[in-house]
Amino acid sequence: MHRFLRLSTLLIGLFAAVGSYAVDAPQPAPMTEDDLGPAIEQPIEFPHNRHAGLRNPNDPTNSDPLKGGMEIDCMYCHTYARRSAVAGIPPLQKCIGCHQSIASVRETPRIKKLFEYWDAKKAIPWKKVHDLPDFVRFSHERHIERFISQLNRPVQEVCGYCHGNVKEMTVARRSKSLAMGWCASCHQKDHPVTAEGGKPIGNQAYWYNFQKPAADTSGGAVKAQGPNDCWQCHK
Repeated sequence: MHRFLRLSTLLIGLFAAVGSYAVDAPQPAPMTEDDLGPAIEQPIEFPHNRHAGLRNPNDPTNSDPLKGGMEIDCMYCHTYARRSAVAGIPPLQKCIGCHQSIASVRETPRIKKLFEYWDAKKAIPWKKVHDLPDFVRFSHERHIERFISQLNRPVQEVCGYCHGNVKEMTVARRSKSLAMGWCASCHQKDHPVTAEGGKPIGNQAYWYNFQKPAADTSGGAVKAQGPNDCWQCHK
């Protein structure tokens, strides 16, 4: 009996200590849509603004890397976005394929480090920035098909819905909350089903309950919302 009481007292003290620590421990501030995620140090400070940024209209030759970008399509490097769940990181060979022919930046610190990885036959250990929990399933392909192919929206605009204005960043940084409520708020909007110049929808079911919206006889744009079934994102 005394042994049981001592054990009970010990457990109560342990739970009280753990609870006190949990209360006193600093809690991460909840993110809002306008918050930036943590700054992640990458092995190479990749300048998204130089690669994806807008060209300088006053520099037709695009010769000054400090005054304009090259407007490279996001999916030129993140090739898998259009055909798989993940966007993918370009292989080092793709980077070298361009930079072995660009002598003007060959001796810059970033490019010298790039070739160090190439000469050592090692992949660059990039760190993930937009990381979702393992229990969340997000398909890049499905969203690319919906907004770029069907709605004919610009690539950088569509990617920016979730990734922010990457063309003005150097190292990518999370600028959207990517929380469940944030995703659901987009799925609850009435997006046009197709747009002029967009891909015909055929029998694809990208909407609530996988039902094709009824034709609009009033002549207005047919609109639909995104899926709202839990199992769509939580397989």
